[in-house]
Amino acid sequence: MVARLALACALLAWLLPAAAEPLRIVAIGDSLIAGFGLAANDAFPARLEAALKRKGFEVRVENAGVTGDTATAGLARLQWSVPEGTAAVILALGANDALRGVKPAVTRAALDAMLRRLKERRIEVLLAGMRAPPNLGADYGAAFDAIYPELARAHGIALYPFLLDGVAAETKLNQRDGIHPNADGVAVIVERILPAVEALIARARARTQD
Repeated sequence: MVARLALACALLAWLLPAAAEPLRIVAIGDSLIAGFGLAANDAFPARLEAALKRKGFEVRVENAGVTGDTATAGLARLQWSVPEGTAAVILALGANDALRGVKPAVTRAALDAMLRRLKERRIEVLLAGMRAPPNLGADYGAAFDAIYPELARAHGIALYPFLLDGVAAETKLNQRDGIHPNADGVAVIVERILPAVEALIARARARTQD
């Protein structure tokens, strides 16, 4: 009897389709992604994953944020930060470059190299733009801010123009340092970027079916 039951269970498992693997998304960035000053479940990747799951998406959003990272540092760790099996990437680097006054050409070159490598791996990308602080001057700001739309056009990828849209300079949505979003700020970021991430998921799923 036990042997027959075991055989029936094995046959049923063989006949039923395997559960689909969640789509793997990696959010790679700096402290804005890592969740500086926040509980782990309030960091951007965790809140984004929860929001997507509430809408019925089977996804896993991995946190590849490292506090203090520049675009060049992100390039150096790209291979292990975005492991095999990744279907999509949210690329959000450059804020520290601007804060430190890194030459825009250096930031651009690092982001360009990251996008080329991800394209070679057939990984869909959503590029999250940053903006230079006004204290660095109009010339620096114009050169820096142009990096993201120009790279998005050059690589034919989607652009979310400004990761901190609706949050930057809003006291009630930031921590005491005035730079890092608090939990309410992260909620605003997630709400605003969500349609762009849904489109990213659609492109990634279509690519897996090619």
